[in-house]
Amino acid sequence: MSIVNVEGLTHGFGDKTVLRDVQFRLLAGEHVGLVGPNGAGKSTLLKILIGQTIPDAGRIDWLPQVQRGFLEQHVDLQPGETMRDFLRGAFAGLYTAEREMLQAAERMGTAEGAALDAAIKRFGLLQEFLEENDFYAVDAKVEEVAAGLGLTELGLETDVSALSGGQRTKLLLAKLLLQKPDVLLLDEPTNYLDTAHIEWLTGHLQSYPHAFVLISHDQDFLGKVVSVVYHLEHQTLTRFTGSFQQYVAAYDLRKQQIYHAFVRQQQEIQKLETYIQKNKTRASTAKQAKSREKRLHKIERIDKPTPVPRPRFAFGVSVEPVTTVLLAEGLCVGYDKPLFAPVDLRLKRGEKVALVGYNGIGKTTTLRTLLGQLPSISGSVQLGERVQPAYFEQEAESQAPHTALEDVWRAHPKMTQKEVRSALARCGLRTEHIGQPMKSLSGGEQTKVRLCHLMLADSNLLVLDEPTNHLDQAAKEALQEALRQYPGTVLLVSHEPEFYQGWVHQVWDVEHWQK
Repeated sequence: MSIVNVEGLTHGFGDKTVLRDVQFRLLAGEHVGLVGPNGAGKSTLLKILIGQTIPDAGRIDWLPQVQRGFLEQHVDLQPGETMRDFLRGAFAGLYTAEREMLQAAERMGTAEGAALDAAIKRFGLLQEFLEENDFYAVDAKVEEVAAGLGLTELGLETDVSALSGGQRTKLLLAKLLLQKPDVLLLDEPTNYLDTAHIEWLTGHLQSYPHAFVLISHDQDFLGKVVSVVYHLEHQTLTRFTGSFQQYVAAYDLRKQQIYHAFVRQQQEIQKLETYIQKNKTRASTAKQAKSREKRLHKIERIDKPTPVPRPRFAFGVSVEPVTTVLLAEGLCVGYDKPLFAPVDLRLKRGEKVALVGYNGIGKTTTLRTLLGQLPSISGSVQLGERVQPAYFEQEAESQAPHTALEDVWRAHPKMTQKEVRSALARCGLRTEHIGQPMKSLSGGEQTKVRLCHLMLADSNLLVLDEPTNHLDQAAKEALQEALRQYPGTVLLVSHEPEFYQGWVHQVWDVEHWQK
């Protein structure tokens, strides 16, 4: 049974078309991976499906009564509400039924005759409804999902207003999974999750009884959870049925076929144009030339396959610092209370270090304390002479109305427009991206703009907090190679061991600092 039918969907931003005549139908229970390069329009398509964005053209017909679940990033969390109570909100309908059942029980104690019969009947119906929907296992379900996504470690009695951006996203994801909508629409659900929590989410989605469409650049994750792949590129959506591994092979074959078809068509067009040019003025061959001209006009042109530009990140050292770049002694990090025991840290010139640990343990807080953005509870932090840090923050999507070009140019006004454009192009951004408002760029495109800032900064110490979030595979590989070749010092937070393994010199595990 089809949950949603999409026909002739077209949408763009300004003069840039991102979706053209897209059509597909999602079947009940299908597990779909929506893939494609950064900026292809994947997030835009999800926003159109939930009604956040109105398309320029096309039809979207949902099956009546279908419950759609989308991971909202801008939900207002009410101060004073605990994480446990927020997650229980996924079962609001059941709690309402429980209150009504208790009210029916009260009426049973005083009512007589027909009123008593009605109260008894209502009580029985509500009790049966609650039992059928596992109401008495709600707390166990909350505990299971919270533990799976790493929320239990924070304490479920924690006030929601005290959560960081990553913790907040995990809380919203947990509530969405508890609600079990008929179709889940997930955009990069593994961002902010460490390895253990990704494994839990993998198992949960493998057994999810309903349909979902998810965007992810984590190929290992996709390979385990999806059975259908929608590939979005060059404004067109192509459906591949089968495993993600089968999609990869089929897509490579399809790219070759499209390229060969384009080459053959260009050869045919060239032959027709040459014949027409030579023969249209000759009386003896004008008729044949006219016939070929008609055939030429009827050819449906195949667009030339254009590969997505691969980023060419490169980071330079502005000035050589002293041997000891960073020294922390007896450092105690936290806000009202320490997050872990006091530690001594030393970072030497040219060293590359990964800071790891489960989400919410305090990695970002540690980075900001080392950089002097947050005060330490106790201990000292000292940057060496001539150390120039550049910080890539883990942050939410930008809603800025100015363009990517303006964003970088404002920070580097001495550069010419041509130099700024060239720098953005090296980060894998096309001309249409450079002139777009920041708020209309995809998460991956915004990340590339921020990496452009990092490339242009005068620095010799790169401090990176989850820089691979939203990046496609090609961009991740380019960034990995750039950091491998970087002659300066790197302090990196990443939840992807495959990104930093093989080129970092040390791993600082925050979990070990708690012992």
